[in-house]
Parts: sequence; structure tokens; C-alpha cells
Amino acid sequence: MTDLTLYYAPGTCALASHIALEQSGADYVATRLDFRANAQREPDYLAINPKGRVPALVTPRGVVTETPAILTFIAQSFPAAKLAPLDDAFAFAEVQAFIGYLCSTVHPARAHRVRGYRWADDPAAIEEIKRKAPQVVGDCFDLIETRMFAGPWVMGDPYSICDPYLFTLSTWLAIDGLDIARWPKVADHYARMSADPAVARVIAAEQAPA
Repeated sequence: MTDLTLYYAPGTCALASHIALEQSGADYVATRLDFRANAQREPDYLAINPKGRVPALVTPRGVVTETPAILTFIAQSFPAAKLAPLDDAFAFAEVQAFIGYLCSTVHPARAHRVRGYRWADDPAAIEEIKRKAPQVVGDCFDLIETRMFAGPWVMGDPYSICDPYLFTLSTWLAIDGLDIARWPKVADHYARMSADPAVARVIAAEQAPA
């Protein structure tokens, strides 16, 4: 019996954790939540994650939430997969700084377009938030492209937990009306991630009919 269960919903940031689990070689179960049915607010799920969001990773020691924490947990739990430079404190801090930026800045910037109601009640204000959000996201990707992307992977030659997370947020660019070609390094990264067999398996699983 598997020790790990990942709760996810298609089209969410949980994709990053799902990919990392698949790449780690972990024995896990992925359980889909139907956000259209508001499953994340049902009592059974709130007992697992009171935040009512995904991802949530159930482990033998308890539940881990928040993408950076889950990605770090996966990297540390399955060191043979080499998803983070665990033996180099500075390099590991750089990895955490990057995934922290995605979580604390890039993701919320994008959320302003689709969930402006979290920050304003006035319909006109919400529309202005929605209009402005893609520009802010674009500014974030400008910084990633020019100052934060070592290449060929985010941290350079070593693939890391930064890569599935960047890929996940990159999948939202077209939805938000942003052309990924504006960022050649990010576009190349997206193409190489898309071609990875583990990534393809996860995307196929998440896109399969429920």
C-alpha cells in the first residue's frame, strides 16, 4: 500500500508536485478533486486540508500543504532522484528562493486576473485588477528570463524541483493572453519539459476524463 496520496485539481499549481512525485520514483496515489463541484470545500477534504486548496500531500507523518513545502519534501524524501542539491546549503537555498518567488509573487500576480474578488468588491476595481494582472505576470517572467534562469534548466545543468514549478506556471501564460515566445529561455524550457515522458504521463492523467 502506498504511503503517499496527492490531492490535486487539473489546471492548478498542483501539477508541479504531481510531476515531481512522478519523477521521484515514489509510490503514490493521485486523487483528483472536482473544483467545478466545489469538492475542495467538502467536509471530507477540509479535514485533510482546512485551507480548501490544492495541492495537499498525505504522508505517514501527516499532511503537507503548499507547493514549495511539498516539492522540498519530495526532494528530501527521495534523494536518489536528485531533484535538489541537498548536500550544498547555498545551492539548496537558491532553489528555495526560486520556488519561493514563484509561490509568493508570480502565482499571486496571476491570481489577480482570475480571482480579483479576493482583493476588491467594486466591479470596476475587479475589472481593473483583471486588466493589470497580465502585465505584472509579464514583468515577473521578464525577471526570470533575464536574471533568474541559469539554463539549460532553471538552476543550470542540474534538473531540480524548480523546473516542474516553472513549467506549471508557464502553462498559464497563453490562457492569460501572454505569448511565451516573448521569453525564449522559458519557451525552450517549456518545450523540453513537455517532451519529458514523466511530464507527459502526468498531463495525460490529469487531462483524462474523470
